[in-house]
Amino acid sequence: MSAGKLLVCYGGTFDPVHNGHLAVARTARDALDADVALIPAHDPPHKGPTRADAEQRAEMLDLAVAGEAGLSVDRRELLREGPSYTFDTLGELRAEHGDAAPIAWLVGADSLLQLHTWHRWRELFGRAHIVAVQRPGSEVDASRLREHAPEVLAEIADRWLPPADLAATASGGFALLPMPTLRPESSTELRRRIREGGDWQEWVPTAVAAYIASQGLYRDPGAILTASPPSAHR
Repeated sequence: MSAGKLLVCYGGTFDPVHNGHLAVARTARDALDADVALIPAHDPPHKGPTRADAEQRAEMLDLAVAGEAGLSVDRRELLREGPSYTFDTLGELRAEHGDAAPIAWLVGADSLLQLHTWHRWRELFGRAHIVAVQRPGSEVDASRLREHAPEVLAEIADRWLPPADLAATASGGFALLPMPTLRPESSTELRRRIREGGDWQEWVPTAVAAYIASQGLYRDPGAILTASPPSAHR
């Protein structure tokens, strides 16, 4: 992390990483003038088992961000046993970077609507800002939050900040990050295309496509390579 810069943490299963993930990371880096750490989850509490094991997913991330200024891979959740709780990850990051360092956790619109189900979710704001990605066609505003997640709306009502202001404070704010264009990629659809022999290579960086092919990943619909059990939520 560069001294004085906002650190944006982008967590997920990345099973596999695709160009849509990279577009989000680049948008956060450029729009927020931030360093972005992609954090693969070991045992994602909000989803079932992954199709590639933890180290394979991390290696694909390494290939995807190679040579990308401001983007890095953080393996800390792979080194912990049990659920990959964001609260615990942010606690580690806060201890490492200090109380004054500006840190933000990046979530998608769907995750924001479920934030109240996350482990110790209100306390996340004591450790970081929360930034929600605004994808075209999946926008989040106060009316949608009021309908689907009133607890979340009540929590963030006094925390809204312009994205450019996040670096001025260490934590506690909420901001929306608009995505300029709609991205077609999804990991679920990508796995389906690989499994069924459809066109998929253009959805991932060339090096990631070569890795998936060499490892024979996602070909067997019943193959679940990780032993991590599903758990409650993030």
